[in-house]
Formats: sequence, C-alpha cells, structure tokens
Amino acid sequence: MTADQEVPAAGRRSRTRLVVQGVLSLVLVVAIFYYLLTKIDLAQVWAAITAMTWTELAILGLLAIWNLCTYALVWMAVTPGLSFWRAMVMTQATTAVANTVPGGSAIGIGMTYTMLGSWGYSRSRSTTAVLVSGVWNSFIKLGMPVLALALVLLQGGAGGGRVIAALVGIAGLVTAIVVFALILRSEDQARRFGLLAARVATRLLGMVRRPPVSGWELATVKFRNRTIDLVAHRWIAITVWSLVSHLSLYAVLLVALRDVGVSNAEVGWAEVLAVFAFARLVTAIPITPGGAGLVEAALIAGLIGAGGDKSQVAAAVLIFRALTWALPILVGIGCYVWWRRQAWTTSVQGPQRPAGAPQ
Repeated sequence: MTADQEVPAAGRRSRTRLVVQGVLSLVLVVAIFYYLLTKIDLAQVWAAITAMTWTELAILGLLAIWNLCTYALVWMAVTPGLSFWRAMVMTQATTAVANTVPGGSAIGIGMTYTMLGSWGYSRSRSTTAVLVSGVWNSFIKLGMPVLALALVLLQGGAGGGRVIAALVGIAGLVTAIVVFALILRSEDQARRFGLLAARVATRLLGMVRRPPVSGWELATVKFRNRTIDLVAHRWIAITVWSLVSHLSLYAVLLVALRDVGVSNAEVGWAEVLAVFAFARLVTAIPITPGGAGLVEAALIAGLIGAGGDKSQVAAAVLIFRALTWALPILVGIGCYVWWRRQAWTTSVQGPQRPAGAPQ
C-alpha cells in the first residue's frame, strides 16, 4: 500500500471510529434518560418547574449568563491581551462543540488554536494557555470534592466512607500539586518526572501488548519552559477566576434546587457542593458529549440519596442542565457564526494583532 493509499484509509478509519463513538454515546444517553424517567413522575417534575415565579426564573437566568462570562474571564487570565468579547466568542463556540460532538473536547482544542491564531496569537502562546487552563481546571476538579467533604464533615454529616474518600482525595490533590511544583522547579526535575511517567506508562501499555512510549522527558521540559513565566506572574488571577467559574456553576444548581422547593433542611448547601463536585469528576472522561446523561444521573442519584424529593430534584437538575449545557450550545452557535464572518473579513484585510501585542 502506498502512502497516498494509507492516508484515505486512515481517514476512513477515523470517520468510522467517530461514527461508532457517536452511536454508542447516543445509545448510552437514551438508556440513562429512559431509566431515570421511568423512576420519576414527570407530571410532578413539570409541576415543580411551572410553580417557579418570574423572579426566580430571572435570577436563574442572570446566574446562567454570569456563569458563561466566567469561562471568558479564565481565558483572559491565561492569555494576556485577549479581550473579553473574543474570549467569550472562543469559549462559547468551543463549549458548543464539546457539548454536542463525540470527542468534542479534542475538536474544541483545535478550534481554540484556530481562533487564537486568527487573532494573531502564536501557536506556542496558544499551547501555553491550553496547558495552564487545563492544569488549573484539573486541580480544582480534584480539590472541590475534598473541600465539600471537609465541609460536610464539619457539619457532622460525613460517614466513614466519606471520610475515607476525603482522605484519598486530599492525597491525590497534594500529589498532583507536588508533581506540578517539581516540574516547574527545574528542567532536571521536569526531565526526571517525564522519564518516570514514561516508564510507568510503558509498563501499563505492555500489559495490553501496546508499544512503549518515548519522548516524554522532552515534552515535560517543553511544558515547563512554556508555562513557568505565565504561572509566575498570573497564578493568582488564574486561580481566582478558575475557582469563580466552578463555584458559579455550583450556584446555578443550588439556586435551582431552592427554587423548586428542595430546602436546606432536606439537602444542605455543603451536601449539594459534594454531589456537584463528584458529578463534575464524571466529565473528566468524555464518554458522552458534555457528560450528557452521566451528569444528570450522578446529580439526581446523589441529591436524592442526600434526602431530596425525587420530583423536585429531577426538576432542578433538568433546569440546571438546560442553563449550563443547552444554553451554551445556542450561544456558541451564534458566536461561531460571528467569528467565521470576522475571520473571512480579516483574511481579506490582513491579520490583526492581539490587543497589547508589541508592534
């Protein structure tokens, strides 16, 4: 087989894999929703939703809009010079893809490079922003369950299983932070960690008869060199806005629960945070686009287990997902169309420099 023949064959395999992944994701989502809806009285769910006042709906809407804005603020922190409007366009367009397309997270990263490139950002600067935002997002996803379980424990509501989970979470978070700090400390430490990680990965891959990995020490050194300056000067802003973004998402869920009638006596705010934090971990592995089906199942099961009414919890979760999963899709489509028009205009007029870039 010639090289020209191998390329179309690889493309066909890629398309086939994408189609299979999409079908499996759709089947899984349908199965999850079918199971959930057969266990819940839909009439009572609808009654809980329609009982909300216009004031409650308006507050939820404003919270949802603020939540969308926080995505842009995070990217402004990791991409010096990026304007708020451009950050909004990029984050909403990429979120829309991640929420609808199988493997959308990877496609979204590619769109991030394309959009930033159209605004004059180099590939190295885009890579730094992608890496740092991803690392901070992972840190907070690991840290929030630990924080939530600690708060539940302080309120006297944590059993032995939750305490063990909290300890395991603390150990994982501390390990991740220590490894990250060692990588940034020196090139030698970064190279050593890359070699160690490659040996571990090679052994694991050997168990399933996969070839060994190589070049990880070079990748970790490159990662360090690209991120150390940004982290040194902007780590506070990156941390603050990343936390605000995650907590804003939690606030939408908490307010939705209270608006449909799930009181603090039934499910306390700390318990809501714990369920929310663990449900967020579900999205760490992109099994379905935007965690569709999986997040709903995790939230409903967790909140009902914490003492919430089935119908009210289901109503709140559906409202929450409508505002944080479906709404970004609609906004993202509009943002993508706007960017395509601007990109075409820019391609005619010539590339533009990002705000604050040196002449």
